[in-house]
Amino acid sequence: MCPNLLAAQSVGQVSGTLLDQRTHQPLSFANVLLLRLPDSTLVGNTQTAENGTFTLANLAPDTYLLRAEALGYQPTRRLVALRANAPVVRLGEWLVAPAAVQLGSVVVQGEKAVLVSELGKTIVNVGKDLNSAGGTATDVLQKVPSVAVEENGQVSLRGNSGVTLYLDGKPAPSSLRLDQLPASRLETIEIITNPGAQYSAQGAGGIINLVQKKQTQDNWNGDVLTTVGTRDKYSTSLNLSRQLGKFNFFGNANGVSNQFRGSSALQQVATVDGRTTRTDQTGLNTRDQTNEGLRLGVDYALNTQQRFTLTTEFYKNDLRTTQNFATLLTHDSAPTINLQNQNAEVDDLYNARISGNYRRTWPTHPGRELSASAMYILDGGTVTTQQRVLDGPASYSRSARQQLLDVTIHLPSAQVDYVHPLDEKRRWGVGIKTDLMVTPGSADYAVQPTVEAEFVRQEAGSYRYYYRQVIPQAYGSYQQKSGLWEYQAGLRAEYTGLQAKVLPTGSASQQLFNLFPSATVARTLAHEQRLQLSYSRRLNRPNFLQIIALPIYSDARNYVVGNPDLRPEYVQVAELGHQISWEATTLSTTLFGRFANQAIQSLRTIDTMATRLSGQPDFIARTSYANLGHTASYGLEMSLTQPVTTWWKLTANGSYYRNQVASYTGNGTRANFTGTAYLLNTFSPTKTLAMQLSGNYRAPLVVPQGRLLAFYGVDVAVRQRLLHDRAALTLRVSDLFNTRRQYTQLGADGLSANFQTKYETRVGYLGFTWFLGNNKPTNTIDNQPKGDTGGIGG
Repeated sequence: MCPNLLAAQSVGQVSGTLLDQRTHQPLSFANVLLLRLPDSTLVGNTQTAENGTFTLANLAPDTYLLRAEALGYQPTRRLVALRANAPVVRLGEWLVAPAAVQLGSVVVQGEKAVLVSELGKTIVNVGKDLNSAGGTATDVLQKVPSVAVEENGQVSLRGNSGVTLYLDGKPAPSSLRLDQLPASRLETIEIITNPGAQYSAQGAGGIINLVQKKQTQDNWNGDVLTTVGTRDKYSTSLNLSRQLGKFNFFGNANGVSNQFRGSSALQQVATVDGRTTRTDQTGLNTRDQTNEGLRLGVDYALNTQQRFTLTTEFYKNDLRTTQNFATLLTHDSAPTINLQNQNAEVDDLYNARISGNYRRTWPTHPGRELSASAMYILDGGTVTTQQRVLDGPASYSRSARQQLLDVTIHLPSAQVDYVHPLDEKRRWGVGIKTDLMVTPGSADYAVQPTVEAEFVRQEAGSYRYYYRQVIPQAYGSYQQKSGLWEYQAGLRAEYTGLQAKVLPTGSASQQLFNLFPSATVARTLAHEQRLQLSYSRRLNRPNFLQIIALPIYSDARNYVVGNPDLRPEYVQVAELGHQISWEATTLSTTLFGRFANQAIQSLRTIDTMATRLSGQPDFIARTSYANLGHTASYGLEMSLTQPVTTWWKLTANGSYYRNQVASYTGNGTRANFTGTAYLLNTFSPTKTLAMQLSGNYRAPLVVPQGRLLAFYGVDVAVRQRLLHDRAALTLRVSDLFNTRRQYTQLGADGLSANFQTKYETRVGYLGFTWFLGNNKPTNTIDNQPKGDTGGIGG
């Protein structure tokens, strides 16, 4: 056959942009299949890009059926005719309606899966899971592969704690704590393990994006949720939206009042100047947590191509913690000293945020998009810690010590992004952004001579500080599709300039410029399979408390201080992922490697000089930060969604990887094989009754000075829909066997320590939800509260 004729038969193209029918938001990673008529032979398939665009190329003239499938939406079909004289079809905006399922005489919206594993991204759908009442974002993250949540609320991914938190697609304020963020505020949580050039390079461990609820249905819609937990735990939330012509008003308010009880134990052995001291502490603690939040916003659609959004938010977090513990001090062969101690902490924190967004598209040019945003965050409050000796030898002063931290953080930012398709197969994108952080603050040290006296500020031990950081950024990216192949490359440039002053001790400054390349190659295979290889370079900047030399005391014997010489850690990330779907089953597999240098690690040592100056037979421990050589983690992640029967659905995911960190001595490495596992069983014995049984396990993990021991637990929940789906009642027990506890083992020159912490994790919850407007309860149970997750302060 003539080569020209062959070429003429393969020049056909079909392109378009898949959008939500109500919101006109792009549907990313949806499957688009092209079937030849009349025999429905599969000719080609692809996935939509992040902006919803897709292209199928190299098609022969014929009549086809085009089918689009997006999670939670009705499958949509369109006839497409390619002719020799008109081989290119541009569909423009293709609107897709949410799925609807008929249950008796009631129609409910289609359900999204609890956990969706995509190549390079894991999505937890919180918004449709009414068991999120009373829970926190930390509870939700427990089920994600390779994620570990420590007792202080810090999240690590694949053994790396340099995870960056986003709120609605923008970097979150530094005070945001996942264990204090009600899950009822969230629609989804996205875990992006290997972000591309359009994302900030900050976050060596990846990005966790918390997407808050914002309904867009016509008229009034929303829900009211109230939850009561055992032993003084209460929460309530209200979500409302109203669609009025071109305007969509939305908002939510929530309140939490919880009291948690727990216990802790510490054993430390230290050697100073040839003399050994052993410290044994056991105690009980109570924590009273009160949170209030209000979020108001409006969307305005100028037309089908332009949309504005304005959002304001205010949150208040109050925390009161009291620890009463007994201390036994044994100094060499001297008699043991018995002390009764009390530590108290009072946190009064606030966060205010205002943001504006603009989005512009061009119907005649699918895929072309301009977006701009600006945001200002005011973050701050006070943290007051007190330590006192209630009983003990006369040599131990009865005076109380107090440290008052007063923090104010200003975080303005602005960015502009633009995407321009060259044709149906190629596009480029650029963007610029600037982040600014300014934080003045103080740390005042005071002593109370007697119980009745006032606290008296001490000049020695009191500090003032000022920290300023500016990060201008720019990126460019290019993407191309060629048949079943897809290529993407990007380069991001970031400059970091910071100044830090601590009076009266000193100052620090840094100026850094870095380039961060990224690349992705993907191949669509037969039978709904996709293979993807990706690479990126990222960094983890230390936060301001890790840099400024400001001592922060947790008690009289332990403090944390920053390191002005601390530098960012740099990370190389590579992933090879494969995903296959058949019928209702999806299996995702990812091989990953993450390699860091100048790794930031925390180090606990003895402050020898302070110990000598204290004049007491015990010792003072110091925790600071250092860049310690190289770290690495590499292994396998898997996720499976499998219906077992019509009433039983199974979701399983897990990871197994080698975690390697530099030794605290700076010589050699420490490593182990570790992993995570999560199993979720969802049962639907009737149309209105659902039950869930789930469990998670995190294997032991090495750190530079020791190891974190295993962490595991089981949860159970039952949910009944009521009153013709106008309401729902949920009963759940978190940590059914009361096994979730934190064990940490640490060691350094002249110091060894074992920490054991048991928070109140076995909690019973009863929640009631009333649905307003078109809102309906879902058929899944997930994200119910899991008790106390630990963590104190902001």
